[in-house]
Amino acid sequence: MAGEVGKPNGSGGLGFKGSQIPHIKFTKLFINGEFVDAVRGRTFETIDPRTGEVIAMIAEGDKEDVDLAVKAAREAFDHGRWPRMSGYERSRILMKFADLIDENIEELAALDTVDAGKLFSWGKTVDIPHGAALLRYYAGAADKIHGEVLKMSGEYQGITLLEPIGVVGAIIPWNFPTNILFMKLAPALAAGCTIIIKPAEQTPLSALFYANLAKQAGIPDGVVNVITGYGPTAGAAICSHMDIDSVSFTGSTEVGRLVMQAAAASNLKTVSLELGGKSPIIIFNDADVDKAAELALLGVVHNKGEICVASSRVFVQEGIYEELEKKLVEKAKAWTVGDPFDPTTNHGPQVDKKQFEKILSYIEHGKVEGATLLTGGKPVGTKGYYIQPTIFADVKDDMTIARDEIFGPVMALMKFKTVEEAIQRANSTRYGLAAGIVTKDLNIANTVSRSIRAGIIWINCYFAFDSDCPYGGYKGSGFGRDLGLDALHKYLQVKSVVTPIYNSPWL
Repeated sequence: MAGEVGKPNGSGGLGFKGSQIPHIKFTKLFINGEFVDAVRGRTFETIDPRTGEVIAMIAEGDKEDVDLAVKAAREAFDHGRWPRMSGYERSRILMKFADLIDENIEELAALDTVDAGKLFSWGKTVDIPHGAALLRYYAGAADKIHGEVLKMSGEYQGITLLEPIGVVGAIIPWNFPTNILFMKLAPALAAGCTIIIKPAEQTPLSALFYANLAKQAGIPDGVVNVITGYGPTAGAAICSHMDIDSVSFTGSTEVGRLVMQAAAASNLKTVSLELGGKSPIIIFNDADVDKAAELALLGVVHNKGEICVASSRVFVQEGIYEELEKKLVEKAKAWTVGDPFDPTTNHGPQVDKKQFEKILSYIEHGKVEGATLLTGGKPVGTKGYYIQPTIFADVKDDMTIARDEIFGPVMALMKFKTVEEAIQRANSTRYGLAAGIVTKDLNIANTVSRSIRAGIIWINCYFAFDSDCPYGGYKGSGFGRDLGLDALHKYLQVKSVVTPIYNSPWL
């Protein structure tokens, strides 16, 4: 049965009052402009990581539901208004969508807090505003999509057209349920595509709320569809669907391989992948030690370490190593772990029990393999999924904690002597997503930034993201770019059109 758009359709918690669970308005699938139950009638629990308790029961989509969503998206693309609107018309609707996000910012931030354990204050001031900013950025580009005129050799004239690629499948991870959703949704909509979104099963709540806002903004039925459910079922059905033209996936490298295989085995749909990372931050002897320690710690504990670009490998030149190690431990011990609704908290709970236990198992690996635990390494409290910021010293490059993406607040601290050694060790990883460099020497900064094989390099800063700055990886961190105008082109195809010009005096 369809739920009425704009009205509650699911059982939920309390009315939103600060740190309480907000009333959960939307728990069903969003297909062709309506909230509907899953075909098989199944539901799954979404859990509050602060307590381990159930927030709400969410519709569990499967292949049959994906089929319905694709049918709606296909109809909306092949015969609907959205791809046939002028870019200006699409732009106005996207701007209204952004305005509606601004109007609901506290409720949206609360949803991501109770679903993902994200800091409420950060959600209100950064994550949710950034989603709206991405809509406005790509809205500004929607009426500037055009091809080129080609002066061809011979008696021909050529033009290129940039056309929307078609129906897009977007698979969103749980660590940034708002930001990454709009990193895919905003450029796809600006390009004129239609889309099926599968949020992570851990964090479905805000995606469903955004679907309702898209409807309110005037996005036509079928253009935006949200299928909640599990990766091996709903996600796999999206990747293998014959009527989906492109898939954009953010998640682990292991699942990224499965996405590629499914796309290749179906209709050879285009694929873009933003995958895992084991990013280095390299701190040289001339660095400001206090500033370097602040960047290095923030790089691994921001968002509880649940971020692909976490600076989990910290290389420190030997001249300042001891001083920096001391500073890092001081700052880590002062880092406040607690309720993400509390404005004094720096660090909320890990997203779920599975991730919580995975991180603790990596900490045990570090101890067993001979690394020195300087601070942290333990759960916080007896309820929920909180872990202390953790720093290991005496880490060797072949240790598990130096090789694997932990996706938690765990730092591997390592010493180096020369620039050449730092470059070689930083590149000695199967990943290539990001890197940080801390130095006052411009020559070192330029040399190292050109030598590190990663998609984004931050010099004397970290996490410096922007709507206009492309973001993506090398090697096992994937391919394709989110953000910037590069992302827009993932959702466009180039068509060449050639006409003859006979007896032209101008050729």
